[in-house]
Amino acid sequence: QVQLVESGGGLVQAGDSLRLSCAASGGTFSNYAMGWFRQAPGKEREFVAGINWSGDTTNYADSVKGRFTISRDNAKNTVYLQMNSLKPEDTAVYYCAARRGIVTTTRSRYDFWGQGTQVTVSS
Repeated sequence: QVQLVESGGGLVQAGDSLRLSCAASGGTFSNYAMGWFRQAPGKEREFVAGINWSGDTTNYADSVKGRFTISRDNAKNTVYLQMNSLKPEDTAVYYCAARRGIVTTTRSRYDFWGQGTQVTVSS
């Protein structure tokens, strides 16, 4: 069983940056592909970014390409989401997720989830 704890959310202005962290415990972190998802009020949870176990394969939602960067430090059991040039439409609760196997954009294929961290971007 893997436990995931996100941190780093907050209230920022449009154009600002934030870095989210997700600390994992209870499993061998390098066995898992990791993903970041987000859920805005009244909307479904959507894929944001994913990274494979070694960090050499990443993918992004079109809406965040060029602004967000996912990375991981297997020695620290942590995955990060660097978010630059934030927009009001990025406002959401951000969740990290883990799965064995290859990275995927499909929410239902992730086995473990964190509790989420709120990101609010004011205009």
